[in-house]
Amino acid sequence: PAKKKDIRDYNDADMARLLEQWEKDDDIEEGDLPEHKRPPAPIDFSKIDPGKPESILKLTKKGKTLMMFVTVSGNPTEKETEEITSLWQGSLFNANYDVQRFIVGSNRAIFMLRDGGYAWEIKDFLINQERCADVTLEGQVYPGKGAEESEKGKNKTKPEKAKKKKDAEKKSNSIKEDNRATKQREDL
Repeated sequence: PAKKKDIRDYNDADMARLLEQWEKDDDIEEGDLPEHKRPPAPIDFSKIDPGKPESILKLTKKGKTLMMFVTVSGNPTEKETEEITSLWQGSLFNANYDVQRFIVGSNRAIFMLRDGGYAWEIKDFLINQERCADVTLEGQVYPGKGAEESEKGKNKTKPEKAKKKKDAEKKSNSIKEDNRATKQREDL
């Protein structure tokens, strides 16, 4: 049995326990739960096009927060980047896309989407803008209209990630080699 304590003598731990007891039997709607506690949306496999791997990502990211990096072409100042990305955000808002924008450099911004299922539609809009150099979405870099000709290859994986993967593979191979029996024992 819990000891009766005067409410004025409660510390933070006591208040936290009281709040947990109070919320224990509350019926919290699914939409009000934090994203990490919500059950994942069921995936309709009939809508997946095997020829388009993006369709799988669209369905798995639906309803989840997603961020994409956008690079503005040329050498804009941070203020110019702010103005250009603000125009893009306004256009997306007018098209009923819930997008938040954060400037992270003189020519870079993060677009945060509440529903990642729309990310590829937004990416298509952004890469068709004159001042968009590239859009990075789920590790893929998509060149925009404003990209230099040398960078206008098809979408490519970020070089840093590719390098990290190669380094990780080298490490795992060297670890495997280290775990093998020595030559002397193999000869026996």
